[in-house]
Amino acid sequence: MRVPSLQARGTPVVPQRGTPASATETTLRIGLIAPGGLDRTGRRDVIPALLSLTERLSRNHRVTVVVVRQEPEPSRFSLLGADVVNLGYMTAARPGRVSLRCLFRMLVALGRDGWSFDVLHAFWIAECGVLAALAGQLWRVPVVVSVGGGELVWVPQVAYGGRGDWQCRAQSAIALWCATAVTAGSHYARRPLAGHRSVTRIVPLGVDTARFHGPLERPDGPPWRLLHVASLNRVKNQGMLLRAVQLVQDQLLGVRLDIVGEDFLDSALQEMAAELGLSEVVHFHGPLDHEAIVPLYRQAHLYLQASWHESQGVAVCEAAACGVPTVGTAVGLVADLAPAAAYIVPADDAAAMATAILTLLGDRPQRERLGRAAQAWARAHDADWTAATFAALYRQLAARRTATATVRSGRAGAA
Repeated sequence: MRVPSLQARGTPVVPQRGTPASATETTLRIGLIAPGGLDRTGRRDVIPALLSLTERLSRNHRVTVVVVRQEPEPSRFSLLGADVVNLGYMTAARPGRVSLRCLFRMLVALGRDGWSFDVLHAFWIAECGVLAALAGQLWRVPVVVSVGGGELVWVPQVAYGGRGDWQCRAQSAIALWCATAVTAGSHYARRPLAGHRSVTRIVPLGVDTARFHGPLERPDGPPWRLLHVASLNRVKNQGMLLRAVQLVQDQLLGVRLDIVGEDFLDSALQEMAAELGLSEVVHFHGPLDHEAIVPLYRQAHLYLQASWHESQGVAVCEAAACGVPTVGTAVGLVADLAPAAAYIVPADDAAAMATAILTLLGDRPQRERLGRAAQAWARAHDADWTAATFAALYRQLAARRTATATVRSGRAGAA
């Protein structure tokens, strides 16, 4: 079974994973801008993939991370070798105004240091992308913008996505127009960017495979362990999972579904589970540190995704690194990995998901083939690969900026 390849689909050749900076490479001054995910403890309220990227970039470069909403009050602290600037919570009467206030606060917080950046990199397009775009124009710094949310889509079933709001559309247009380079975490996420003036590179956020790893061979159930890791919200559509598990347990004893993530639905899913008779089958863990999630990955037979939209799906990467195949809707990385390394089901089709779960639980060789291909993909595109790929892109943009400045200086001297 062939492992899905990013390069096979036209992605430019990238450095080998984990390639260290050589003595001849210049240390870059890198500014990352993220909505959050970098708590000073490095354990709670974090995005593990962003932490891994920050840590690896900081080994060879000077990294400053600007986070928009990590702590209520503005603060500054060191984390994993990087300088983290938290702008503090800000509210606005309408979406879009926050970015201008954030820009002012960011400019004040960074002061003269902003002019020393070699590159700015925003996660994701709308708010953080606008911050990077405007600051990049001011400081004349190349800007990388990464697609990572729903800014470019509209999902009418749950009224989700930036395409449904004119201010978000405007912010996205500004960020993309000013961006020197654009990346996406999956080919699925790149589709809305078709026709964009610059080539969109596919660079998923890889995970730390030293932390996320597990055996491919797992004993059959019972118990049959199913896992889902995501915030509880309408876009993730966990109700589909509950309906599917109800159908599965009617035909297979000993099924257990573990759901990990912060609840934004006011216990509606817990009530639904009780109504479906799943109180002893579905276990809601709430938010957990990533160290506490790893054992759940290693025990799971299948990872489940029911989302209406994903730009990537980092939890799918974490499951894959642990050798767990995914049964999921055709969004984000699942769409890229299938059919070799994931099993696709139609959106909001609980019966189809139940059939897929029963099929794979009853076919250990197929389950392990999918898990092996998924794990091979995750190891080939791990956190080291991501950091090396972005570092190569940063160096390319910084060199182009230097060359452009030299040409301008020569023209000014000749004049």
